[in-house]
Amino acid sequence: MPARAQQFTRQGNAFQIHTAAQSFQLEFCTPTLFRVSYGNPAREPLMVTRYAWDSVSVQVNDGDGKLQLTTSGLRVVVGTTGLLEVYDSNGRLLSADKSRDSSGIKKVLQADEHFFGFGERMDFLDQRGKKVQLEVGRGKEKPHIVGAYNVLQANYSPVPFFMSTKGYGIFLHTTYNSSWDMGNTALDTYSFSAARGPLEYYFIYGPQFTDLLDQYTGLTGKSPLLPQFALGLHVGTYSGGTWGHEELTSSAYVIELARRFRKMGIPVDILFLDSTWRLFGENGGKGATSFEWRETFSNPKAMFDTLYNLHYNMVGLHIRPRIDNGTRYKLLDTARSLHYTYPEANNPGEFINYFDSAAVSWWWQHAAMKVAAAGARFFKTDEGSAFGALANESAKTGPGGPEAQRLHNVFPIAYAKAAYEQFAAYNQMRGLNQTREGYAGIQRFPFIFAGDWPSQWQYFEPVIKAGLNIGVSGVGYWAHCMGGFEQAADPELYVRWVQFGMLSPVALLFGMDHPGYKEPWRYGREVTEIFKQYDEMRYSLLPYLYSASYHQYKTGTPIMSALVLAYQDDVNVYNIADQYLLGENIMVCPVTEKGAATRVVYLPQGEWIDYWTGRHYEGKTYLNAVCPLDKVPIFIKAGSIIPKQQVVQYVGQRVIDNVILEIYPGTESKADLYTDDGKSLQYQQGSYAITHIDQRTENGSCRIHISAPEGKFNAPTRTFTLRVHLDKAPANGKGQYDAAAQVYTLTGIEASKENTILIN
Repeated sequence: MPARAQQFTRQGNAFQIHTAAQSFQLEFCTPTLFRVSYGNPAREPLMVTRYAWDSVSVQVNDGDGKLQLTTSGLRVVVGTTGLLEVYDSNGRLLSADKSRDSSGIKKVLQADEHFFGFGERMDFLDQRGKKVQLEVGRGKEKPHIVGAYNVLQANYSPVPFFMSTKGYGIFLHTTYNSSWDMGNTALDTYSFSAARGPLEYYFIYGPQFTDLLDQYTGLTGKSPLLPQFALGLHVGTYSGGTWGHEELTSSAYVIELARRFRKMGIPVDILFLDSTWRLFGENGGKGATSFEWRETFSNPKAMFDTLYNLHYNMVGLHIRPRIDNGTRYKLLDTARSLHYTYPEANNPGEFINYFDSAAVSWWWQHAAMKVAAAGARFFKTDEGSAFGALANESAKTGPGGPEAQRLHNVFPIAYAKAAYEQFAAYNQMRGLNQTREGYAGIQRFPFIFAGDWPSQWQYFEPVIKAGLNIGVSGVGYWAHCMGGFEQAADPELYVRWVQFGMLSPVALLFGMDHPGYKEPWRYGREVTEIFKQYDEMRYSLLPYLYSASYHQYKTGTPIMSALVLAYQDDVNVYNIADQYLLGENIMVCPVTEKGAATRVVYLPQGEWIDYWTGRHYEGKTYLNAVCPLDKVPIFIKAGSIIPKQQVVQYVGQRVIDNVILEIYPGTESKADLYTDDGKSLQYQQGSYAITHIDQRTENGSCRIHISAPEGKFNAPTRTFTLRVHLDKAPANGKGQYDAAAQVYTLTGIEASKENTILIN
């Protein structure tokens, strides 16, 4: 028998392994998740939220010169030099090391292996064959005529995590910038390394992508539920004056904007005031926050009161992480004297030290409360990338040195966390925070938006790609500026972007183009009607979106997902970056080409129904879909059960006591309708209700079963209306059949008890 080249000791789930080449720790967290640490195992709190694990049964075999560690899900083989091979329980090779040095590791790239993840990237969906650099920021170059940043470098919210089509994922547990070569240099090798620090990574086995996301977000934190009204429309405003026009800002503009949405019957729930509400300070100018109002806002509290009387559920303000002196408050001087700013090379610094709980407490009580007390209920925590890097609005780079390099990528998390948690406690409801930057773990403090991209066709599809990539990286609540951010949009582009935006996880309307600001009426009557049409579609889908939000909270599956998440064995979807699933059952296919009257759509395996025409199609095929300006191609999975409601102007306008169940019969399917109070954290203690709905179709008959609500919450729904999509009238039943719409409608079904409906 060969001599064993490894020595190891075991303590609980952790194995300390020593070879002639290297020493490291391998710790099983679960039977399908383990951590490898080449150095002291990290215990930082911003990325990873769980370090204590239940005991894992591990069978140890150290014969034949190899150390084999076997759980119910995996077999890990440690070679004589410390390199790892990982097999599933059936003996199939998942992953194998090729070499390791002080900063990184090389692994075998299998011939048919593809990679998805890495955060909010605008370059590619499938990263096989690519090089990837992960550092929070928008990139360095501005190669375009309009001055926009390079979409190939855009990195607002990188996540050092990927999923392989071989059924495993790897999360590199580092705060430092990282480099990934996913088969670019060598066709049979991929590698990853961190700029500094000891190497540590988690290996996760699914094999399904949804299982991998569940485990990854179990490690880095599940996304909590937003207040239900946050699924309604968000509108941002520069209050009448963007950069260079600040003198035009006023509370009167804000109030008139809010009133106009209400008068026009355009549903909206949330309003936020961007940069120009605030007085620019004496030290940092527009790149810092003084927490003082510009002189054109004479009575901010009265403004907030008016907005809340207009039934806006939340009104927020844009801030930056640098603090500054104004004309009334010397917040920067005070923070520095208390050592609550993060030190810089030649001065005490301007950034609040959001890593220090005492500094956060002071910031909240003495800075943020100056606007929260007047009525602000959330922040847009902008410019998180400026800590240790060049800021957008100044030539400053902030803190430098090794420690700042270590913290640069996680600064946006600490920054968002402070605002999210403090406002949640103050408002006594679920938190909400809007941020452009993030990193692994940012999903705990939602939501992310895609950044400041010009209103041009060339940026539209990359923004869609960003949403799909952030979703497969564990971040589900995501938004973008409908119509683009900078410049006035081509009206056709505006419509196409709005159609996508209203069918995104978070719907956000915001632009800096003066004087239009992406307000729909600026684009004429037809565009305004289409805007309203899709806004009302979104509000009708609130029960569906809210149920998808709960599913995301429980499983980590994003509300908006790339097709590869549901069809990872279908190579046809690996590079589809302009179609996605909204929830589990609705496939949205944005139109990204100017003047297009049709677009090619790929229908994955199964049966699909055209939302607009009701026509059925078999899957695993391509289709040329017709798309006039007012219609974005939408397809529904056969078997889908989609809960909807009547349109409201804002969440809370009326009690939703009737839910409409849109049922598209298929072989067999099920859905859950989730309900709670919409605002509190009581859902985390079980105060919610779930109604289970399933349908089965065979031999021409459709059987629909609706359970009584389960859970502690007393759901307000009193009745269901069934709209069953059938190509002919049923022979039985008491409902009505609309031959033109091909819909059989049955009303008055009592929601508080179990029901079974047979249609044939």
